[in-house]
Amino acid sequence: MEDRRTILKSGLALGLGLRSLDVLHAQAEDPRKARPQEGDRFVFAFGPRQGETIGVDDVPLASEQIICYAMDPASGTVRDGSRLNQVLLLRFDPESLSPETREVSADGVVAYSGICPHTGCDIEDWSEETEFLICSCHESEFDPRDAAEVISGPAPRRLPSLPLRSEGGVLVATGGFSATIRFQKEF
Repeated sequence: MEDRRTILKSGLALGLGLRSLDVLHAQAEDPRKARPQEGDRFVFAFGPRQGETIGVDDVPLASEQIICYAMDPASGTVRDGSRLNQVLLLRFDPESLSPETREVSADGVVAYSGICPHTGCDIEDWSEETEFLICSCHESEFDPRDAAEVISGPAPRRLPSLPLRSEGGVLVATGGFSATIRFQKEF
């Protein structure tokens, strides 16, 4: 019985490992599906400025998020081949940010995944009153000033962040997401 369990566990681990390799292979083959990485710039995802580079001054202070995608500056490839690449940009007075958040911000601008870790809905809502990000599917609320910590709702964890810097007023990623973009499946 113990040998059968070992074989089943090994087979499951191998299957999961191969699935991970498939995802990585797809990202390597299609740079549009690759997650944001160090050196990427950000571009507007929608609206009249879609595809334009985003600077610090384009992000309004203490206002709703800008939905964007990362762009490889060398090739000009916009990483919009997967909805898991949606990035939210918000700007606050740097003194109002938690120390952890201030460390990964650029001139008060913070960046988070636009995908809710509960069931994978897009984070599109904003509360003017509390200045929290809200998932409209199940009402999870996240505090963008404090590393997108879950304030309320069923989300099991905070939103992954992207570290930023400003180069001549242009926002640049200094690394990838702080955690894997993942969510629970809804049954």
